Amino acid sequence: MVIELAAFRVRPGAEEALVAERPAMVAALRARFPACLAAYLTREDDGSFLDVIVWRDRESAEEAARLVDTVPECAAWFRHLASSGGLRHVEVLDAWPGAAPSAPDARS
Repeated sequence: MVIELAAFRVRPGAEEALVAERPAMVAALRARFPACLAAYLTREDDGSFLDVIVWRDRESAEEAARLVDTVPECAAWFRHLASSGGLRHVEVLDAWPGAAPSAPDARS
């Protein structure tokens, strides 16, 4: 598994719409990129946001990052962003509950 971390700031007055439109955006993202396993929108103490998306593998995460603007619901959702703090991918080496899908189960 790979986790995508996307930091950003929201345009003034757009937070309510950003949150309200998120379910449709995530549904469209998952429909176009089925390797998307989970998505979490978080707000940091300084008011910035961190979008945390779990992908089956790095190849799928990188493909989605390249093509996400081709998903109309995603492109529309991005209009709420004032600035980007960058996008990065990190490999999951261990997970609880359960282990990463690509990792062998040590108990078997």
